[in-house]
Amino acid sequence: MLLMGLVIFGFMWLNQPSEAELAQRREAERQAEAAARQAEVSASLGVVDTITAAELASLKATVQQFGYASTDGKQSVYTLENGGVSITLEDGEFKGSITLEGGSSGDIAEALSPNTNNVAFHNRLVAKVRELIDNYTKNGTFANFLNGNDSTLVLENEVLRVELSSYGGQISSVTLKNYRDHKNFNEDDSIANPVKLFDASTNSYSFILNTHSQRFDTKDFYFTPVQLNDSTVVMQLDLGGGSKFGIRYTLPAGRYDVAMEVIQEQMDKVIPANIPNLDFAWSQKMSRHEAGRMFEERNSAVYYKYSGGSVDNLSESGNADEQLQDRLKWVGFKNQFFSSILINKTAFNGAVLESHAIPSESFDSRDYLKLMSMTSSLDYNSSMAIAAQFNFYFGPNLYPLLSSYDDIVSPDEDLQLTKVIPLGWPIFRWINTGFIIPLFNFLGSFIPSYGLIILIMTILIKLILWPLAHKSYKSQARMRFLAPDVKALNDKYPDKEQAMTKQQKLMELYRNAGASPMSGCLPLLLQMPILVAMFTFFPSCIELRGESFLWVKDLSAPDAIVSWDAQIPFITNYFGNHISLFCLLMTVTNVVYTRINMQSQAGGQSMPGMKMMAYLMPLMFLVFFNNYAAGLSYYYFISLLITIMQTYAYRHFVSEDKMRALMAENAKKPKKKSGFMARLEEAQRQQQAMLAEQQRRKGGGNSKGRH
Repeated sequence: MLLMGLVIFGFMWLNQPSEAELAQRREAERQAEAAARQAEVSASLGVVDTITAAELASLKATVQQFGYASTDGKQSVYTLENGGVSITLEDGEFKGSITLEGGSSGDIAEALSPNTNNVAFHNRLVAKVRELIDNYTKNGTFANFLNGNDSTLVLENEVLRVELSSYGGQISSVTLKNYRDHKNFNEDDSIANPVKLFDASTNSYSFILNTHSQRFDTKDFYFTPVQLNDSTVVMQLDLGGGSKFGIRYTLPAGRYDVAMEVIQEQMDKVIPANIPNLDFAWSQKMSRHEAGRMFEERNSAVYYKYSGGSVDNLSESGNADEQLQDRLKWVGFKNQFFSSILINKTAFNGAVLESHAIPSESFDSRDYLKLMSMTSSLDYNSSMAIAAQFNFYFGPNLYPLLSSYDDIVSPDEDLQLTKVIPLGWPIFRWINTGFIIPLFNFLGSFIPSYGLIILIMTILIKLILWPLAHKSYKSQARMRFLAPDVKALNDKYPDKEQAMTKQQKLMELYRNAGASPMSGCLPLLLQMPILVAMFTFFPSCIELRGESFLWVKDLSAPDAIVSWDAQIPFITNYFGNHISLFCLLMTVTNVVYTRINMQSQAGGQSMPGMKMMAYLMPLMFLVFFNNYAAGLSYYYFISLLITIMQTYAYRHFVSEDKMRALMAENAKKPKKKSGFMARLEEAQRQQQAMLAEQQRRKGGGNSKGRH
């Protein structure tokens, strides 16, 4: 395969074009592209676009129907302004101006005239007029609301500040008052620069009303805001003839959710009663809120819950999309520590969900993570006073808080909002929710420092696991005391042909001493679920966000002591562009613990490959843990430190003479072989007999040949 590869690459190298040929090709491609562009420009400039008679009649009817009417003597004058177009219809003639993108403007008469000296500019004016006609034609009764002034109303409680925009009748901005932006962690003022989940430029949603031939999108309309009280605002469209459509928002005191209701009156005059669905669309350009982009991006995704079912999510990495047919109870755009979740009082009729990562090299990556979107529909009846009911949750991914919303928002169905917090597989999640989180919250209720809380938690967990650790230390002590005997057996049976005999002798030695090379592993394996549960708990623990301890400014982020801009090949995606001190301390402690553990293993010196692998693992942890939360590295560092102290304490307080006496006494007891051991020894006996028979036949054959 190597030779084939060399031949192929050699052939490609020998047949590659010369520099002159490459330059000739590039020039030919450049000329072809230039000719194509020139042809395109010439084609667009050579054809003069004109307003047809039908379009002119439609424009006249539109201005008369939707324009502002005034009276100049006996003649009515109509004026319509929309989207940069200002048209006045007076005595059957059009006057006014058109403002184009970029700030240039022209006269309406130029757009309506078939003659022009600037074809490109003329065609842009015509397109703008045609866009105006189309907007009013497709929006019908709603066209009156295409114009207006964008005004903002504010709803505010102890934890949330919500801004409502009359343009689109939607929530345009949400600020979490009790959480600071990561850039402000060093400031003394706790309310300066709070976390803003989104603003009008990064978040948009709308309802789409349908007739048999038209679609009305609420994001295109200017609503009239009506503030009912300090906590409730209605965004309203008065369609005339008694028909009204509105969106009512209510912000309860002290809560992170906003109630949103679609309210209406006599809408069956506008929307036929046999239209069964109301469409809904929501998109968000997710903002960054943490210092470490990589880890925040890994923990951001679109989550959703099936109605009466389980919670699922799109992939956190790369781009993902899903077309769901089943009914959904809620959909959420989840960040590492904060979420925007839309909960339906009934259910969504399926949804198309998308998530697209913003490339790290793009300009937007400094402030944004992903583009997320949702399109769906829900059951609708134009004659109902309340067409739909929702609750928007804008808040932290805090386990007790999310858990409480089941009773507040949906007492009839378990919302499982806590599933947006990634706490690992079911067994690890059960450990976190049943033990770790309650203990953490209990300690946090009276200890102000989270660094001290982690220390106390580590000590308590070590105490709980002490019986298992005791068994492991006891087994290690026995294996350490047997090390000279194991070495003697290795020296006595050095040849490979004697490996089976040596193995039998080793097993007999371990059995007589009541020891086993694997007896120390089982207690360690039983401790693993808690270690893994802590691994999933700390990166998701919002309580650590912005909390300082010793030199660490934020226990939920890496405690970088050295940073750089260069990229390290292959490992930057894991290691990052810094060195975390707690991770470094954890690695050093891990190496020390590995050395102590290797010294306690009988026969450890005879396995250099295993020894090298054991020392390589802490270095791998350094690479993979360097970008994790400082709180996690701090926990593992303290845990390993306590383990080392326990090991030395056990060696100090456990008498070697007593241990040897116990082993000698154990050797005198009659040993009852287990079924597994009996089968293993029988297999070894048969294998040894087979090897002896092979050697005998080989010896007989050689003797016959010599004779």
